[in-house]
Amino acid sequence: MRTPLFLTIAATTALAACNTGPKTDANGFVIDADFEKKLQQQLLDAGPGTVITIPAGKYALSRSLSLTSNGVTVRGAGMDKTILSFAHQTSGAEGMLVTGDDFTLQDLALEDSKGDALKINGTTNAVMRRVRAEWTGGAKTSNGAYGLYPVQVTNVLIEGSVVKGASDAGIYVGQSTNIVVRGNRAEGNVAGIEIENSSHADVYDNTTTGNTGGILVFNMPNLPVPGSKTRVFKNIVKANNHANFGAAGSAVSSVPPGSGIIVNSNDDVEIFANDIADNKTANVIISSYYSTGFDTKKGIAAAYDPYPENIYVTGNDFSGGGTDPGTKYAPLKALAGGQLPAVLWDGFRNPKVASPGICVQNGDAKLLNADGPNKFAHARIDPDVNCAPATRLPGVTLPASMTKDRGTP
Repeated sequence: MRTPLFLTIAATTALAACNTGPKTDANGFVIDADFEKKLQQQLLDAGPGTVITIPAGKYALSRSLSLTSNGVTVRGAGMDKTILSFAHQTSGAEGMLVTGDDFTLQDLALEDSKGDALKINGTTNAVMRRVRAEWTGGAKTSNGAYGLYPVQVTNVLIEGSVVKGASDAGIYVGQSTNIVVRGNRAEGNVAGIEIENSSHADVYDNTTTGNTGGILVFNMPNLPVPGSKTRVFKNIVKANNHANFGAAGSAVSSVPPGSGIIVNSNDDVEIFANDIADNKTANVIISSYYSTGFDTKKGIAAAYDPYPENIYVTGNDFSGGGTDPGTKYAPLKALAGGQLPAVLWDGFRNPKVASPGICVQNGDAKLLNADGPNKFAHARIDPDVNCAPATRLPGVTLPASMTKDRGTP
């Protein structure tokens, strides 16, 4: 095994003695082609055990960064101290693209990338720790779709990070397995946190506020793998009432503003011990593919299951919410006495299954069955919460090497 190599990249090494210094843009970011070239070269030369340390500073980059090697750590001096800006980006689809296994990124910020801030694709053991991904101009459809975006990854840890302004999802984990998303803050995105077509995920101790939807657990059609077995617990999910600024035709553009937690077409999901409040459409929405309004021109594969089943809601602290449902669910407001209850279920169920297992055992929290198949004709507060003795999902365990902090700033 190679001895870890600690590489510090100093943007001003050769220029510090010069009176002129490197150029800066209007926001104070250093524009230094030599720094950018050296950083990308370090990523190209990196091998197992390499640690690349980027010092505090505000650096403007013009190209995507990429890493293909295994066993590499890239770290800064803190998410508000080491800032990589892609506002001047002229090439590349992401801020940073990683295809190497055993990767850690921590203690830095990625701002204003042309596309996704960080994409990790097809790897094993991916860690994002204390990373900030942000589009600083606020909510815009032209912002990148995803902030932190591991896809087709086995073993994912995202912790202590902050994501703002993504036009799809701030934190998005797709087609992956064995996932922990904890202690993060997602604000001002369309979806704060999204677990899509992924299995064995623990989402806890996060704060989602000011998004269109707080936490989404989705299963979309025509993807290589389905998802199930997600636990959403001990999160703060408050006032996710932002207007939806997702791209027209995207799946996330169908998310109603004011959605706290949404489970769509996913099975075996537990929602417990969360603080869920003031999400104006509903604090929890359980829905099928048929309620998304998302249409695929490819059709739907025969193996796709569009129905949510075995959803367990228990021990949450609900308050407010349901006071101003969007156009889609507005007709239900009067039926519910002016405020939708804590949990809204669209009512679509698989006719081949005896019970969908939509279980709400949460104090006085009520379940509204919207009767979506009949356009709300028989919507009702459902006294039959379809509960059976629950076999609780086990927690996710990650390799010990992933939970070791790779140095603090």
